[in-house]
Amino acid sequence: MNLPRIMGHRGAAGHAPENTLASFRTAARLGVAWVEFDVHLSTDRVPVLLHDDTLDRTTDGEGAVDAHTADELANLDAGSWFSDSFSGEPVPTLERTLQLLASLGLGANVEIKPSPGRESETGSAVARMLREQWPSALPQPIVSSFKTESLAAARQTAPSIPRALLVRKVAGNWVRDLRELDCFALHCSHKGLSASDAEQVRRSGYPLNLYTVNDRDRSETLLSWGAGTIISDYPDRLM
Repeated sequence: MNLPRIMGHRGAAGHAPENTLASFRTAARLGVAWVEFDVHLSTDRVPVLLHDDTLDRTTDGEGAVDAHTADELANLDAGSWFSDSFSGEPVPTLERTLQLLASLGLGANVEIKPSPGRESETGSAVARMLREQWPSALPQPIVSSFKTESLAAARQTAPSIPRALLVRKVAGNWVRDLRELDCFALHCSHKGLSASDAEQVRRSGYPLNLYTVNDRDRSETLLSWGAGTIISDYPDRLM
């Protein structure tokens, strides 16, 4: 896949509340071509954009995401925690997000973030919506996840959508998992990553995309090691 060198993390999370429509609009204004964002399921099985399993950090709600309906989530304030200027920013559905991406011309790396016990269900639901509603004018999206069960379900539901495995470090059975899930790339934290780690991934034949890098010098080092895409809260600093 032809991904950009720099991708916005949760929109442009250093400038606007993460995983909100405001964050995607900000990313577009900064000149970003692609954004990454996180998708959970509501209790009534609607894909919605939230990173955490709970509401407390990024909304004025409390408790588990999947204990609330999509309508309940839509009525929460997902912006005030970041800045009063974003007061009233809602928790968006994936459907509404796809509509906005189409109008902004943004590609997307959609991270499947299942609540505990809903790995396969979330993977299937996200992949189904992308298969059925992804705007045809945009470049093909990718789905990524730390959860192999979610990626397996996404593969079964929408095999043509490229998949990436998320890991925190280059260790363990990542090569086996990439092959079994027919993934096209490894997405890894840059923290603790060494040049030899990057070389190991390159030798495997898989692209290495890295999160979440907010320092320009570090970004340039990682790119010199062969990183394909850098995901950043402040994409404008790195572009």
